[in-house]
Amino acid sequence: MAKVYTSRTDEDTITLVLRKGLMAQGHKWTVLRIALALSLKQSDPPSEAFDNLEGGKDGEYTLEVLTGRSQKESDDFVDAFRVLLSAYHGEDLFGEDERYTRLLQRHIRRGLREIQTSWRESHDFHEFLRQELLAIPEQGTDLPTADTGGLVHALEEFGLNATLLDSLEGPRVTRHRVLFSDAEDFGRLERRLDDLAFTLGIKDAGIFLAPAGEPKTAWLDVPRPAPQWTNVDTEILAAWKAPGTGLPLMLGVTISGDPVVRDLAEAPHVLLAGTTGSGKSVCLHSILLSLLLNRSPRELKLLLVDPKRVELSPYQRLPHLLSPIVTDGVDATRAFRGLVKEMEQREQILAAHGAREWCDLGEGAPPRIVLVVEELAALFDQAPESEDPLVQLAQKARAAGIHLVLATQRPDAATFSGLLRANIPSRIALTVLKAADSRIILDEDGAERLLGKGDMLVKWLGEKVVRAHGFNLRPSDVASLLQGIAKGG
Repeated sequence: MAKVYTSRTDEDTITLVLRKGLMAQGHKWTVLRIALALSLKQSDPPSEAFDNLEGGKDGEYTLEVLTGRSQKESDDFVDAFRVLLSAYHGEDLFGEDERYTRLLQRHIRRGLREIQTSWRESHDFHEFLRQELLAIPEQGTDLPTADTGGLVHALEEFGLNATLLDSLEGPRVTRHRVLFSDAEDFGRLERRLDDLAFTLGIKDAGIFLAPAGEPKTAWLDVPRPAPQWTNVDTEILAAWKAPGTGLPLMLGVTISGDPVVRDLAEAPHVLLAGTTGSGKSVCLHSILLSLLLNRSPRELKLLLVDPKRVELSPYQRLPHLLSPIVTDGVDATRAFRGLVKEMEQREQILAAHGAREWCDLGEGAPPRIVLVVEELAALFDQAPESEDPLVQLAQKARAAGIHLVLATQRPDAATFSGLLRANIPSRIALTVLKAADSRIILDEDGAERLLGKGDMLVKWLGEKVVRAHGFNLRPSDVASLLQGIAKGG
């Protein structure tokens, strides 16, 4: 009989949801169905890593239980489950029990992992589900791309006398250069962007306004309907050769199509945050691939921490790694403390050479080290004590050539504390659900109005916020690029 299996960690999550989330006992299949829904919301298929039950099989569920057939319900979900997975994966799963069961297990386990990393037991579980499953940004607008007259008319309705000087189509939005008759009109429009979006039929998708660098002019970015979007080709990243030194990153392209290139060494640390489906993981892969494509193991070492045990597994065999990928909170804390010792030893090297920065040591310097945490909130849940050495590194590690990239789906004050905020000035915000989350990441609103799927706001040290669209980077693209890096490393 075909069955879906879960690990000990999965079972703990199920029990927690029943006890603290749904306030009920029994009916584990209800939690599994919720997990399936959370996974199906994501655009990329679940990783094969979910086939690996760390620690062995702890729970098992028959297909009859999952689909409702064994509960003698008047309407079971046998066909519905197969239709959903067949449509999602683009294959006929009605006659393939083994393949269907394997994919069902991957989805359920990924959904349970999302609950584990995104929901805190002190928060309302039903509100969490509402935000994750129902609060979906409207990814488009009824405004035709070329209908500038409709935009002018909408501005006139707000009492703004504006002229559209020209328009530029980016991957997802159309950027209009607007000339106002009165310099005060910029502030008036900025306060009414939500009203303008409603007038244009855009609903939840945000319009952005920014000065264009000329008197009385501004850039007005209006999102287009999703069918009119164009992807940012991964080949741009694959073919990019970064000049000079440092730790070069290519995050995507601007609305005008220019590459968004930054230096992690100048950051010197980065927080990356966005809700489920925002493209956070894809952005993290872009960061890692940028570094790996342009820096050899002699120039760069990575310490990867992946509490979810899945997202960073493709990087396991690279020669750039300081150690195997860390997945346990206790091990992560130990690794962070080891990195603090490495920082202190490097400080002694700097002092011996009379140098202030790592780059002052020249070609003989040991490789720079980049610490990447895939899900900071999950790490702190597992090991709250891991925050102390992270703060030490954020405060002092730059001069020693050690840099942090911290990613999270939960950009709240508990995850991103005041000490970390003060010492990580560079931020990348993808779509979040609330303006409060945007302020945690960027110290300003805006990320709640992004379009999802790689639409981001980049705030680098000493620079203004820049809007960028990330690469269309699929798991197969990551695997192909890493294969080439491993051969060349």
